[in-house]
Amino acid sequence: MDVSLPNESSTILPTPWQIFLTWLAIGFQSFGGGSSTFALINRACVNRGWLSEDEFVRTWAISQVSPGINLIKLTILIGHRLAGWPGLIAGMLGLLLPSASLTVLITAGFASIRDNPAVTAVMRGILPATIGLGLAMGVQMALPLFKQARSEGMPAISASTLILAAAAVAMYLGLSPLLALLFSGLAAALAFAFFPARAIETK
Repeated sequence: MDVSLPNESSTILPTPWQIFLTWLAIGFQSFGGGSSTFALINRACVNRGWLSEDEFVRTWAISQVSPGINLIKLTILIGHRLAGWPGLIAGMLGLLLPSASLTVLITAGFASIRDNPAVTAVMRGILPATIGLGLAMGVQMALPLFKQARSEGMPAISASTLILAAAAVAMYLGLSPLLALLFSGLAAALAFAFFPARAIETK
């Protein structure tokens, strides 16, 4: 089952059953780690009109501020937002049922072929593909935020640039990304305090 549908501006929220089937399909297609699963959830929500790109980015940001597995927290937030507690349960079951079942079967099978040269070569090829997918999703998520920052004026753009620069420096020097982002976020907050962004003009 393909989770991608034509982009529609629909205001009809999905039923818990539709959420379950969508996340079940995502669970069966989630090969390559968290980046591929994240991309599938993004396409399913945005292409169906359940969430806008901006809403999805903000939901993803909220899911990262508490301990735990981010994709599970993202599924919980989206499921609850779309259909309340039934939607939350449906999303969790759909996401975890195929992965839990397949993990048990794949682990048993992979143990017998992991030393095969062909399997080793395939596993080496997965890494660059996963990195490329992660970079592509990062750019896609950043675009609406930079668009909003541009409409709010220079302080917002400067704050976004400061946070990105801090992340790049932390990655290059091997520093803790959490501390780098916390300090850069503090600097961005101070910049907003002294140079507040102008209100967004709406038509």
